[in-house]
Amino acid sequence: MSHGGARGAAKPQDRGWAWMVLLAAVLLQGLTLGFPSCIGVFFTDLQHEFQASNSETSWFPSIMVAVLHGGGPLCSILVKRFGYRFAVMLGGLLSSVGMVSSSFCKSLGQLYLTAGLITGLGSCFSFQAGLTALGHYFVRWQTLANAMASTGVSLGFTLWPLLSQYMLDEMGWRNTFLIFGGILLNCCVCGAIMRPVRLASGSLVQLPRPGEDSGRGAEEAQLSNGASSPHLKYQEQNRKTACFQVLQKYLAFDIFCQNKGYQIYTIGVTWMMMGFVLPHVYLVPYAIQNGVEERKAALLISIIGFINIFIRPLTGLLSGHRIFTGRRIYLFSLAVLLCGLSNFICIISAEFSVLIVYCVILSIAMSGIGALTFQVLMDVVEMDRFSSALGLFTILESITLLIGPPLTGLLVDITNDFHYVFYTSSFLLISAALFMGLSFCALEKKRNLKEASKVPLDNPSRYQYNDTPTEPQPESQSTPAVVYVTSI
Repeated sequence: MSHGGARGAAKPQDRGWAWMVLLAAVLLQGLTLGFPSCIGVFFTDLQHEFQASNSETSWFPSIMVAVLHGGGPLCSILVKRFGYRFAVMLGGLLSSVGMVSSSFCKSLGQLYLTAGLITGLGSCFSFQAGLTALGHYFVRWQTLANAMASTGVSLGFTLWPLLSQYMLDEMGWRNTFLIFGGILLNCCVCGAIMRPVRLASGSLVQLPRPGEDSGRGAEEAQLSNGASSPHLKYQEQNRKTACFQVLQKYLAFDIFCQNKGYQIYTIGVTWMMMGFVLPHVYLVPYAIQNGVEERKAALLISIIGFINIFIRPLTGLLSGHRIFTGRRIYLFSLAVLLCGLSNFICIISAEFSVLIVYCVILSIAMSGIGALTFQVLMDVVEMDRFSSALGLFTILESITLLIGPPLTGLLVDITNDFHYVFYTSSFLLISAALFMGLSFCALEKKRNLKEASKVPLDNPSRYQYNDTPTEPQPESQSTPAVVYVTSI
């Protein structure tokens, strides 16, 4: 029987149906996170269709990606109340409705609402609920499972641009969006596979604790019976407390304030995302403007996805080694740094052969980022708070995902030079990598100094050097969590 340790024991973990859930998660991430990769293929056509500027057109993918990441709190509420299976299937339905409606849009504003908001929100529900399900089904092989699931994003990056360019040439963007609506319905099939995990006691792992809601309801009923002023005042105070508890439950503000590692990581990734998304939106228009054929330009995104298919699992295996336990943040920072440095290749030349080299290097860096982003988050917070921590994490990064492409598009409209896209992306990525890497290094040093100062007062040899290691031994046998994050 498999045991989940501190995160709760569940019979199907790491075996049996868990691998079917992993397969569903691969497809799910390809349909959700991989989908925005094809938007750049439609950028020029939409710009001509609605006679819009680069900044106006870029709001469409920005809203989609921002909502995809920022809808985390809503997804967390759905998962808490109805389970991740319901959330995944609802997300698939919303994604489909959004793309079908987009095929009838008459303006960019309508496209912002349908493909941007509705499809983005549906993709958010499906992706994040599926990620939560994966965290409950895997404990021992969690790092590998996350890396393998992220290959779905690579498959999406490979297939969506090629399919989009082919269908765009054959039937136009409206009919293509209509067919995309049918394809995204497959998220509902993935959700049906993700049946709830049952604990050893037989209770569902994602349902609210028994008596939690009933106790709150009894308290509210008791308050409602009192009509006097003190009771009303107490009731108002209780409502404020309840509101704070809801925010703490679904947005993890308490973790953000108390956990330095989660705080640094969230700020770093939020800053990073402003630059990370820019090449995905503007690479195809940049290549087309510099004389690259449309099919070849779409192939660039597919090259990135194809290489990711092979590199991400290797990254997951490497980062899952015990020597990287508690140190995955440094691998992540290194990947972000490489991603930022790779953008200078586009600045040097826009020839197709040079852009292929850029895509290869960018893909290697993206593999590390994609395989480790949520694994590092699972390292710095406990699994029972992961859903709410993910909600705050994604809603903060969605702000920069929303404003990054339009602001950069405005800069391109003013200067008429796409090179500023890659200058901006490099600056944001490199600064984020240095911030996270150096900050976590400082945290680790602070922790070591703090532990070194904890010497018993009654120990006469407290100032003598002891070459016997005390901390590393139990730390290597602990669960894969960043110890210095939760202890400071």
